[in-house]
Amino acid sequence: MKIVVTGTRGIPNIMGGVETHCEELFPRIAEMGFDVTVIRRKSYVRDAMKEYKDVKLVDIVTPKKKSFEAIIHTFRAINEAKRLKADILHIHAIGPALLVPYAKILGMKVVFTHHGTDYDRDKWGFAAKTMLKFGERMGCMFADDVIVISDVIRNLIKRKYGRTQHVHLIYNGVSQPEICDYPEYFQELGIEKGKFILGMCRFVPEKNLHHLIEAFVKLKSEKLKGKNSCSEIKLVLAGDTDFEDDYSRGLKEMAKKNGVVLTGFIKGRRLHSLLTNCLCYCLPSSHEGLPIALLEAMSYGVKVIVSDIPANLEVCLPKEDYFPVGDVDALADKLAKVIEQPLERITYDMQKYDWGKIADQVGDIYRKAKAVYQ
Repeated sequence: MKIVVTGTRGIPNIMGGVETHCEELFPRIAEMGFDVTVIRRKSYVRDAMKEYKDVKLVDIVTPKKKSFEAIIHTFRAINEAKRLKADILHIHAIGPALLVPYAKILGMKVVFTHHGTDYDRDKWGFAAKTMLKFGERMGCMFADDVIVISDVIRNLIKRKYGRTQHVHLIYNGVSQPEICDYPEYFQELGIEKGKFILGMCRFVPEKNLHHLIEAFVKLKSEKLKGKNSCSEIKLVLAGDTDFEDDYSRGLKEMAKKNGVVLTGFIKGRRLHSLLTNCLCYCLPSSHEGLPIALLEAMSYGVKVIVSDIPANLEVCLPKEDYFPVGDVDALADKLAKVIEQPLERITYDMQKYDWGKIADQVGDIYRKAKAVYQ
């Protein structure tokens, strides 16, 4: 069965939650015997690969413009999928889902994965938010099957569109942790094992990393003033932005001014060493689908402090791991308590976030979709 995937910037090693999702999922789908092609946006590609772990890669030229690159790429990708005679077109995210009806007009079977209400992201203006909401509607109403990554999203599309048939709850996943040390990298960053707080995400407004920096500054100046336990602690932000803008520039300037360590976008051993050795992981977002970065931190047994938004609450962490979104004082208090306590490793229940099981679930959807709709 031929599966063509669009809605992602591409794989491998491209920043973003949808990109990480696709990088983990589709090699496992290919391993099951499916013929999988991922269509990438050439402007994000830094390699000349035609295949990655049995997944075929097709690069399409798309203008790198925040407002309309996704829709142009999706249009071209759908045409390519038709040329490739795809049995299933799998579209990711609500922006690209705007063109689900176009794919249906061309006679394609469409699976749509709803990764989150992107129109709630602070970076979008009124026109973009309107189009994203329309994309959500088109995907939820016209896709043959809809996959949602959280119960929050499943309830949302039931309430907004009345859709319950062929809607599948399949969570994001997480790989087995790669526990490691990287002393040379830590020396380069100027940090020590067990003496840093980690923030790991894209530098966009809805992640609220500015709140994390504000809380860290408050923590250092007030909460544990004069205590060595606090003075030695550093804040490390791992990530970057796709589009440099006023927010990302301001965030980086704020970080540098306050002694925050910026790593840029990292993967592999560097990232694994940070996850292995951080004091805690913090995600102060105002918007998420089901954050893979949070699941990844949990897989390392890391103490986590996260905002109390629905997507984070769905992970069902202990009550003390949540703080009211946007409340810098509450976040500083949570971080202070973590610093005051001995470093601990926590065993979380990660069974439902297993990529192997997730791939099996998605594979079943493909098989049934082809059998029912052919």
